[in-house]
Amino acid sequence: MPRATIGEIELDYDCLGPEEGPALVLIMGLSMQRTAWPRSLIEALAEAGLRVITFDNRDIGLSTRYHQTPAPNLLRVAAVRLTGRRPALPYTLGDLADDAAGLLDRLGIARAHVAGISMGGMIAQQFALRHPARLASLGLLASSSGRLGLPLPRASVLRLMRTRPVGADEHAAVDYIDRLFGVLAGPGWPTAAEERRARALEAVRRAPTGRSSERQLAAILADRRAHLLGTIRAPTLVLHGDADPMLPSAHGRDLARRIAGSRYVEISGWGHDLPDGLMPDLARRLAEHVHAAVQR
Repeated sequence: MPRATIGEIELDYDCLGPEEGPALVLIMGLSMQRTAWPRSLIEALAEAGLRVITFDNRDIGLSTRYHQTPAPNLLRVAAVRLTGRRPALPYTLGDLADDAAGLLDRLGIARAHVAGISMGGMIAQQFALRHPARLASLGLLASSSGRLGLPLPRASVLRLMRTRPVGADEHAAVDYIDRLFGVLAGPGWPTAAEERRARALEAVRRAPTGRSSERQLAAILADRRAHLLGTIRAPTLVLHGDADPMLPSAHGRDLARRIAGSRYVEISGWGHDLPDGLMPDLARRLAEHVHAAVQR
């Protein structure tokens, strides 16, 4: 797959769909590779006439990794944020947003539609704040403004996240990802156990996570953007599940309130994942959102 050099890092990326179509950048979430976007979703968006661009965020997948950089102390990062200061980190969500803008530069795309899920939605918000002239529309899936005081993940999710393995044992890594996405799934859109485990194995064999999740989580904890979201003027679609155990639906409603003119859609039975059964609906909603923004 192609790679793009952006400053001192390289991003692994892929494009699908007509080159002359509206460019839609999809940004993946915490610890997840670009291959976590279901192929059924990407192909449906391409069939709707969109040029779909996916990439591995820095420090994940086949993009530049930070294996030699120690993972920040997450409690210290959170404490520093509460004081109003900015902790020293290997990278920020703003850096990850700038990576997406740099990829557009390499592809010769002046302006794009940007959508992200979970942490990817947070990066997309930073893209909107840092590169407003380059944003044609914004899509925020299962994401959050990061405002302090919003509901925490369910206890079952927090307990499982604390057990994340960091070694090189393939079986342990696959087992963890399988169990995590079993917990994150919503009751209305289940994924078959064998399919969930196959996806976990594919991800681990493509590129083990290592300590990337801790560095990315530190970037999430340190980010302060909620008070700036009212400046976003791009057409915005907020999609959230009413059964999201990681970021309860109050996060989605908060986002929609903060971004003027945004449209909020709450999907019954959806959790914090991308189940195949939901992909036709998500593809339709995203494609309609992009095409409506093009016609404005």
